[in-house]
Amino acid sequence: MQLTIVPVTPFQQNCSVLWCEQTRAAAIVDPGGELDTLLEVVRAEDLTLTRILVTHGHLDHAAGVAELARRTGVPVEGPHADDAFWIDQLPVQSRQYFGTAAEAFRPSRWLNQGDQVSVGELVLDVLHCPGHTPGHVVFFSRPERLAIVGDVLFAGSIGRSDFPRGNQADLVRSIRERLFPLGDAVRFVPGHGPMSTFGEERRSNPFVGDAAVRGTRGA
Repeated sequence: MQLTIVPVTPFQQNCSVLWCEQTRAAAIVDPGGELDTLLEVVRAEDLTLTRILVTHGHLDHAAGVAELARRTGVPVEGPHADDAFWIDQLPVQSRQYFGTAAEAFRPSRWLNQGDQVSVGELVLDVLHCPGHTPGHVVFFSRPERLAIVGDVLFAGSIGRSDFPRGNQADLVRSIRERLFPLGDAVRFVPGHGPMSTFGEERRSNPFVGDAAVRGTRGA
């Protein structure tokens, strides 16, 4: 698997263009905006875009989904259906933050825990990781030991849980029980900022690392 990270929108959200080296089939994960820039990556690498993947319904990750699907004709997969209410708010929120109205959409397939998505010969496991939003999903390549985690986990931090239907306990549980057990060596692409590994975050993350969790339980 090959992957290019393209920060988009004023929020500098990490949009990922990933592809199968054998087939040159590609997916764009979380196209929040700047679609021409994303499509230029597809063109420059001589790829065939086959699907759009979405981790959650916040506008910096999803505002460009409907337009990109219309322009390319490819299906949209994700997030979990519990984020439908966020997707429905995209027109209002994008006007507020970007000054233009993004379109709401319905994916070709809502995703659930245990689902898989295919990009050429690549197979990505789907993990439902609520907390930042109720319908947030993570995409995990087991052979590559690579996860695209959206806004669940960051290098040295975790996602906000103070949005509507966010939940701090769910977020910590998602990270500790669904992400960290995948292995310390797993690298992850966060929704913002630099990549890290689950092992590094277990060792040092002040919100969800081993020491932080022990301290909370001992308090």
